[in-house]
Amino acid sequence: MQPRTDVVSDRGAPVSADDIGVVEAFFEAFEAGDTERALALMADDIVYQNVPFPADRGKAAVTRTLELFGRFVTGFEIKVINIAARNGVVLTERVDILTGPLVYLDLWVCGTFVIRDGKIVLWRDYFDLASTTAKLLVSPLRKLLHR
Repeated sequence: MQPRTDVVSDRGAPVSADDIGVVEAFFEAFEAGDTERALALMADDIVYQNVPFPADRGKAAVTRTLELFGRFVTGFEIKVINIAARNGVVLTERVDILTGPLVYLDLWVCGTFVIRDGKIVLWRDYFDLASTTAKLLVSPLRKLLHR
């Protein structure tokens, strides 16, 4: 991925396009199913949280969570709606589409990523738990209709 050079703050000053590039590369790795490449973009002391659930602390804990997701989700697509960065923090508004044998979930997500030395040290996603639960309950039917 080529570094972005067209990113400026609301005051016209350049922000770290590299930070946005790290997050975009992270998303690309997930979409490609390349967990190893995604993990390589994380710091060893990463904190990952799907709010309101408890946070995973450290790459080993995050790896276990991603492996658990991988048991149910075989496809992952990310549609970024908005992305912005300032002072090492990247904010995303996106739709994550998770698919699997009995799963079809399209979730609106806002994410916060903190980047340090080119690595993700915080990955926190916010989503509507009630909407997600409802979609999960009807997911097998949605999967059949989506075909």
